[in-house]
Amino acid sequence: MRGIKLIFACLLLFSTFPAAQESEVLVIGIDGAINPASADYIKTGIQKAQSMDAECLVIELNTPGGLLNSTREIVKNILNSPLPVVVYVYPSGSRAASAGVFITLAAHIAAMAPGTNMGAAHPVTLQGQQDSIMMTKATNDAAAFIRTISEKRKRNVKWAEEAVRHSLSITETEALDKNIIDLVAENVRQLLQEADGKEVELPGGKVKLETANAKTVFFDMTLKQKILNVISDPNIAYILFMLGIYGLLFELYNPGAIFPGVIGVISLILAFYSLNTLPVNYAGLALIIFGIILFVLEVKIVSHGLLSIGGTISLVLGSIMLIDVESALEAVSISWEVIILITGLTLLFFLFAIGLGIKAQRLKPSTGKEGLINEEGTALTKLNPAGQVKIHGEIWEAESVEGPISKNEKVVVVEVSNLILKVKKVK
Repeated sequence: MRGIKLIFACLLLFSTFPAAQESEVLVIGIDGAINPASADYIKTGIQKAQSMDAECLVIELNTPGGLLNSTREIVKNILNSPLPVVVYVYPSGSRAASAGVFITLAAHIAAMAPGTNMGAAHPVTLQGQQDSIMMTKATNDAAAFIRTISEKRKRNVKWAEEAVRHSLSITETEALDKNIIDLVAENVRQLLQEADGKEVELPGGKVKLETANAKTVFFDMTLKQKILNVISDPNIAYILFMLGIYGLLFELYNPGAIFPGVIGVISLILAFYSLNTLPVNYAGLALIIFGIILFVLEVKIVSHGLLSIGGTISLVLGSIMLIDVESALEAVSISWEVIILITGLTLLFFLFAIGLGIKAQRLKPSTGKEGLINEEGTALTKLNPAGQVKIHGEIWEAESVEGPISKNEKVVVVEVSNLILKVKKVK
């Protein structure tokens, strides 16, 4: 009996201990240009991983590059993260180009999938060649930035600097051999198994990863971040801006249409919100607006096409200059296809409007007293010289200018004076 009581007491004692929780790993994905939405997404991901007490945060990365300010923000958040951050260039065929190199090197553990590549981090301008002094400053700044990151993570500093200065690219196997990344993995599960047991340095001290059997939890962008990610594309911002201008112009020329005005205002608000996140050149913005003004004036003023030519040149130059980055890391520009399409549509639209305006000017007046000249009607009474005629179903007082006109005879209006029609017989 005492044995049964002892067993029961032991079971009761062990049942009071909490069950061991299964460890979790938070996974987020960046697939596209690095922009403010990407930076906010990674910051939110770090906070989310910390709140759920995750073993680490895994960033699946595939990017052609992006904005330097956003890249610096991401690197700062990773370097100061309270938990390990793993950057994984994934899936096969992906790349960590330009800004992606900085982000990958900043990770506590950097990994790549087979068939991926990394590199080409040379700062370039997207609106033509910078002068040599500015290019040298941008390159030196980027080189110092990437050296700092590489030294912090004890990676290949020499290659990192060469990637900036000479746009070097490297495969996953070469990156592993040259101590640029920590491991190569086929998928996230293999990545977590190989990362298990690795020790990383955090602001609070060293931590050993226990990820072999961790459960993966994927964390998607919020709706706000998704919208910002879409409209942060310079092409989308440019299209929204032009759409907003056209909508307002249409509303001004057709008061009461409402729909074009509403769409125009919404588009402009979204465009300004988007442009606020991008490095905008206000000279380019002014040229675009000036080009639209020239097109509007072409409708009002006979310039034989000179204003349209000026508007086209101004619109193209403004579009090229609109996004101005002193030290971009690629992938942030307005494509030539979009510029040509918008300029062509704008030119066609205003030429169409001009054509309609000229056609309208050549039309015979259809209202007022001018609209009655040369109109035919019937004499309701004898005109000798005064009487009544019927024109367009209306009865008018009339006077004959060529002698008496019999009743029911066809007449034509030659003049209108004080609401009295001057008529003559139809020959």
